[in-house]
Amino acid sequence: MSNFVQQALVRQLDAPAWLDVRQQRGRDLSAGRSLPNFRVEDWKYTSLRALEEGCFVGAPASPLEQAGLDKHFHIEGLDSYRLVFVDGRFSAELSAVGDLPAGVTLVPFSQAGEAEAAHISERLGGLAAPESRLFTALNDSWLAEGVYLRVARNTRVERPIQLVWLTTPQPSPAGLAQRLLLELEEGSEASVLEQFVSSDDGRNTFTNGVSELLVADNAHLHHCRLHLEGAGALHIGTVQASLGRAATLSGFHMALGGVLKRIDLTMRMRGEGAHCELNGVYLPRNQEVVDYHTCLEHEVPNCTSNETFRGIIADRARAVFSGRIHIHRDAQKTSAHLSNRNLLTSDRAEVDTKPELEIYADDVQCSHGATVAQLDETQMHYLRTRGISEQEARVLLSFGFINEILNRIHREPLRNYLRPHLANQFAQDQDPSLTRHLL
Repeated sequence: MSNFVQQALVRQLDAPAWLDVRQQRGRDLSAGRSLPNFRVEDWKYTSLRALEEGCFVGAPASPLEQAGLDKHFHIEGLDSYRLVFVDGRFSAELSAVGDLPAGVTLVPFSQAGEAEAAHISERLGGLAAPESRLFTALNDSWLAEGVYLRVARNTRVERPIQLVWLTTPQPSPAGLAQRLLLELEEGSEASVLEQFVSSDDGRNTFTNGVSELLVADNAHLHHCRLHLEGAGALHIGTVQASLGRAATLSGFHMALGGVLKRIDLTMRMRGEGAHCELNGVYLPRNQEVVDYHTCLEHEVPNCTSNETFRGIIADRARAVFSGRIHIHRDAQKTSAHLSNRNLLTSDRAEVDTKPELEIYADDVQCSHGATVAQLDETQMHYLRTRGISEQEARVLLSFGFINEILNRIHREPLRNYLRPHLANQFAQDQDPSLTRHLL
């Protein structure tokens, strides 16, 4: 699978000149490497054949018309600061930043000033090291655009910050690099939504994403990352976070299925008293694939984490969940808990789940567990005896399986936005009346 890497490295880029050094470093680190295969433990259950055979190395073509594209990411009632990127390019027409509060910097890489560019160059890659991960190195080699968000010390941003990456149908296979560098300084607070959408089924598009979240002492980040691209999209992404002393990260992740969707999440507790709350939902159907790999690194004492992921796998779809908790030797008084529950709604659906605990400290409270089950026949019988059809009962029970996780989302407009998406996902192309009790 080396052809993909070799072809990706000869791509021509239209990017700010200050990114040249990072692009070259990415090319140098990628040269001679191959895409991982099933012999690599982290890729044991997920094939990259679709990426290799599709040859997603070309630059995306710009859409001829952007009018009307906002319907694909609009969230009713969400009064946000918004940056939108269409096929990897910043769209001023669809963005709406307005007047940012004092102490907040929100800028696309393509519009960064000299001082901002120097700061981004210095901090980029501090968490997501290209030496250790091929797709991060490839992201660097393709890097032409991204977002820099900084919230100054003791600044609280009331309105959410919405970052949209929208892809449109491409005449030939194309790939783009998504990048976010976020810095919350000491005592600050912000809500950030990363939203990945497509204007139809995501045909011929591959997104290679990297988000770095630096949460300083006593800072609080609400982070939501939604993968709502169409079934034809491919996405390989990573989120790397660092939490300082008494910092809090509340994360929600959701992915609909696609040809290939692989997301790696690594949260590092580096200051005493840090807390990470991580919730997620994945819903592949047909023959789609979703793969989540998470790792919570407890590096210092007195930190806590709670992680809950639930998946509903339908038809002949496949899901992979690998959740790892790593308690370092000095991380005494740690409390860390992981739960992964999966619901198979078809005899041909498949899930591979692997929760892991690696503990080197002796004064900790840790738990991990995973379940795989089908719809409960007793519950089905209960609903059927009350006049509810079998199809509607399946929709109700499936939605109920993840509704608890949805209720943990920080903002109500976002919850209201996701519920119809998910209800329609369960009903698929059946009678829309099946979802009448869920909307």
